[in-house]
Amino acid sequence: MDFRLNEEQQMLQDTVARLVRGEYSFEKRLAFSETDLGFGADFWKQLSELGLTAVPFPEELGGFGGGGVEVQSLMTELGRGLCLEPYLQSIILGGGLIGQAGNDSQKETWLAGIASGELKAAVGLQEPQSYYDLNNVETRAEKNGGGNGEGYVLNGRKAVVIGGHCADVIVISARTSGDTRDADGISLFALSPDTAGVERRTYPTIDGAKGCDITLTNVQVDAGALLGEEGKAGEVIDYQAGRAIAALCAEAVGVMEVANELTLEYLKQRKQFGVPIGKFQVLQHRMVDMMSELEQARSMAILAASVADGEQSDERRRVLAGAKNVIGRAGQFISESGIQMHGGIGMTWEYNFAHYAKRLIGINHQLGDDDFHLERYASLLQAS
Repeated sequence: MDFRLNEEQQMLQDTVARLVRGEYSFEKRLAFSETDLGFGADFWKQLSELGLTAVPFPEELGGFGGGGVEVQSLMTELGRGLCLEPYLQSIILGGGLIGQAGNDSQKETWLAGIASGELKAAVGLQEPQSYYDLNNVETRAEKNGGGNGEGYVLNGRKAVVIGGHCADVIVISARTSGDTRDADGISLFALSPDTAGVERRTYPTIDGAKGCDITLTNVQVDAGALLGEEGKAGEVIDYQAGRAIAALCAEAVGVMEVANELTLEYLKQRKQFGVPIGKFQVLQHRMVDMMSELEQARSMAILAASVADGEQSDERRRVLAGAKNVIGRAGQFISESGIQMHGGIGMTWEYNFAHYAKRLIGINHQLGDDDFHLERYASLLQAS
């Protein structure tokens, strides 16, 4: 198979790479993470002006019409820069859920603004008790006569909503029927964070981003907030979570590339017994192991990208679960090995390697860690 990018894809990757190299230094990232917004507003505007926020959207919405490969190229470069902007949450996952489940009116209301970068979306799918299982939903949506026809009243909690503190629209999963863990009976709602009864508690995450927990207390929304058919959002969530997993795998590859580069450079510069420590054979072997893990992760990221926008099937689910498992294990190995070879400096806040290691740990825990996806892969394989 030919994995080379075509001319347009290469231009896209080069554009993002130049932007990240020129505008996203490690020092700027540290400054961004300390702000209330938690990322660079000007950098987000540059992504928008270059049309990068429109990459995965269809052309009729002003998008680029890009698929898994285009998203992979973009996310890898954002990963190399450790970019804090909520591209995954707003563009890939939020835009994807509205695009697949929403009606024409809802798409017109939200998607053009999300694709242009003028609006930011956040997604609340996980709950404190869910442990990566997106079907484990205790948040309830009960029908109630609203001011604009029949509406719903939402009650529940959503955990670790990245970008939820600054979102213009939050896509929430809530149960309209069935038991807590049932795949059926889950519905999606698009609501404004300023709606009465929505409470957000914002905090920094381990990898420098901003997350928030959302509490919904008697939140009243009209029927127009419902995305898609009532109680049938399980398949939509599963599919779009798969697209987000492929994007996360691509980002992780970019993070691992720089982590390996930093480690190799350190081995060349740090001296012990009068020679660079990179001369020691045991460290050379460990560096080779790190590069091998990176290449295996890169291959799985390419495979994930190839099925990201394909038809839903158990084979697609298996590929994405396998990719997330391999990426998670590779990221942990590279993080731990890099810290071991750096020594104490590899864990200091002022040194950039520590932040790459933290991001790899964060990626492993987004949308299911390596153990979760190993079990998912095994169950899918057994069921086939």
